[in-house]
Amino acid sequence: MNTTSAAVAGAVTFLWIGMVLAISFVEAPLKFRAPGVTIPVGLGIGRIVFRTLNRIEIALASVIVVTVAVGDPRTGIVVLVCVVAALLAVQLAVVRRRLNRRSDRVLAGEQLPRSRGHVYYVGFEIAKVIALTALGVSLATA
Repeated sequence: MNTTSAAVAGAVTFLWIGMVLAISFVEAPLKFRAPGVTIPVGLGIGRIVFRTLNRIEIALASVIVVTVAVGDPRTGIVVLVCVVAALLAVQLAVVRRRLNRRSDRVLAGEQLPRSRGHVYYVGFEIAKVIALTALGVSLATA
């Protein structure tokens, strides 16, 4: 892989990892510990934060796909890019969509039992961080 493409894709990959770690594993859980933050307020904030994060993730994924595509990549890098893109696509199209429908109901005042949807979302975040880390290391050694 050419060094410029590998460097750009690697930098974007590690930026993406940092954003996911900071928002999904630090900001999101801590938000509900703040005094006066109710479930509806936390959900409202979370929807805005995660909508923005997901849009940025789509942009970062696009940059990675383009820079890797023009960089004459090894097969392993292409596979990792596809894995990361697939994880993001399923997370947004399936898991996040279900969470949005549920949060709509909660914000409308419905009392619902605890959901496992967030567990699935976190599972995808963990898988995505692992795949992104593997991709970043592969790009750094390309």
